[in-house]
Amino acid sequence: MIVSLQLVPGSLISESELMENLGIGRTPIREALRTLSSEKLVDVFPRRGMFVTSIDVQNLSALSEVRAVLEIKAAGLAAARSTTSEKKITVELISEIDSIKGEPDMGKLIQLDQRIHRHIYQCTHNSFLESSLEQYYAHALRIWFLALDRVEDLTEAVKEHRALLLAIRDGDAPAAAKAMREHVEGFESTIRKNL
Repeated sequence: MIVSLQLVPGSLISESELMENLGIGRTPIREALRTLSSEKLVDVFPRRGMFVTSIDVQNLSALSEVRAVLEIKAAGLAAARSTTSEKKITVELISEIDSIKGEPDMGKLIQLDQRIHRHIYQCTHNSFLESSLEQYYAHALRIWFLALDRVEDLTEAVKEHRALLLAIRDGDAPAAAKAMREHVEGFESTIRKNL
């Protein structure tokens, strides 16, 4: 809800509303909010409450710097370490990209983007890297949702993953790293142009 901006950046978080909307108790809500605070998605102000962290597009450069280093490393590791069963998933993702036609549903494109990135992170077989990348990806995704109504061609951004996935499928770590660098730089450039 925070990532997709259903909970508006800067808005006060109501535990009781979350409990009602999600159908879960106070303890799991508080644990989740504590985790989200450590991931910088929730700001906690004593005696004032908890707020959804604002999105500062000025942080885009810093986020891109971190993602460039970590995601490029992850792409190379994924190419070198992915298993036979993971390569089958890689091939399925390539097929999904190839099947994109016309004006696809934005929600489905974003879900495909998420699945691609999470698959790459899992293929690194490095849980520390995977959890760090998940956190940074969530912040990048919030910025993406903020720019969504201004981005003209999300389809091309998702199709960029094809070269990356082919390199991972083929076990070509340098090509995977190069494709990921271009993707991360392209993301920053697209967002800057549209915001």
